[in-house]
Amino acid sequence: DVKTTAGGEDGPMDEYEEFEAEIRSNKYWPDMLGPYDFRGEQGIMCVGNAYTICDAIPLENGSSSDDADVHEGPFSELRTEIGLFHKKMRMRLKFDYRVKEADVGSSSRPPLALKSMTVCREGHERWPRYSDEQTNVDNEATAALFGPPGAAGGLYDPPPVGSDDQATRYMMLDLEGGATVLFPHTIDQDPEAFNGNGWVTSLDWTPGRIRYQVDRKVLGGTKIKGLKTLELSEVQGADAKQYRPKDGGSNMRQ
Repeated sequence: DVKTTAGGEDGPMDEYEEFEAEIRSNKYWPDMLGPYDFRGEQGIMCVGNAYTICDAIPLENGSSSDDADVHEGPFSELRTEIGLFHKKMRMRLKFDYRVKEADVGSSSRPPLALKSMTVCREGHERWPRYSDEQTNVDNEATAALFGPPGAAGGLYDPPPVGSDDQATRYMMLDLEGGATVLFPHTIDQDPEAFNGNGWVTSLDWTPGRIRYQVDRKVLGGTKIKGLKTLELSEVQGADAKQYRPKDGGSNMRQ
């Protein structure tokens, strides 16, 4: 649990401290998480050394077609996380989406906009980076998690993102540690938007000899919490350029 305190010796928190405290206190998984939660509709799954978790808050007065389906939107808030672990280190990304205040009441299925993205770099039993307070450091993790930014050549296997119009809803960032991430900054909840095409979040990271890419692919419309697939690609980092897919982006066969 993350515990925050309003203010301190220097007085009340400013707006940035309040924002950080609120973001860190949000949860990204259900209150109770059990084996039966690892189903597509809940947005929770693991494959190999990759995983994803998800939680959402329904939109008040939303028009879900089935009130009993708690995993179908529209939602006022949607929080997702994807992560990869290697040996005793892990990189994970947390995405917090909200309906903008200006969009509240404008539609029965308003779009969700990215409020924050958090990058977590972690080491097991040893700290991933040296500081004056932490000297028990895993040097291998430091290089893998805080090295030069960006995956070599960008995403190893760029996923399909739909039409050119839908592609404008995406951002791509290079992260320290030789990682690259692709994610939507705006998610439409209208089932008719982009012909009902879904959304994808991808993380490409090479913490050692193996290069990993995890793709979190979800359904479109009010079913955005539900996973279509969680895909993991692995390739020798030194051979990635030679074996890079040339299909222009496609979904794995099911």
